[in-house]
Amino acid sequence: MKGTQRKKVPDGPYSELYKDGTLAAEGQMAGGRKTGLWRYHFKDGRLRAEGAYDADQFTGFWFWNRAGGGRLQEGSFENNLQTGPWKRWHDNGKQLDEGDWRAGKRVGEWRTYDKAGKLKKTQKFKG
Repeated sequence: MKGTQRKKVPDGPYSELYKDGTLAAEGQMAGGRKTGLWRYHFKDGRLRAEGAYDADQFTGFWFWNRAGGGRLQEGSFENNLQTGPWKRWHDNGKQLDEGDWRAGKRVGEWRTYDKAGKLKKTQKFKG
């Protein structure tokens, strides 16, 4: 009689490693899906990104950092779609842009800034 082989479904604390064995990501799994808070790391151990999942979907507040230091972007998700206020930054730390998302689409007024932090343009989105 031939049985079926089942792969073990990850449950509980979980980590992902780079090829050299350093920590790439850490979080929780439930039924083989990412859930709860996850942290992603650069190879040197610094924090690359942090946010939550619900059944493998982005949820709640997330942020991403640049490899060279400083924040890249931040904002929230609902049902795996961007929602609410979001901000991004230039590599020099000055704000690049800001605006709101609704169900994964830009809405309302978005402001874009030059590398000196001066307002460059304003755009309106209907969503």
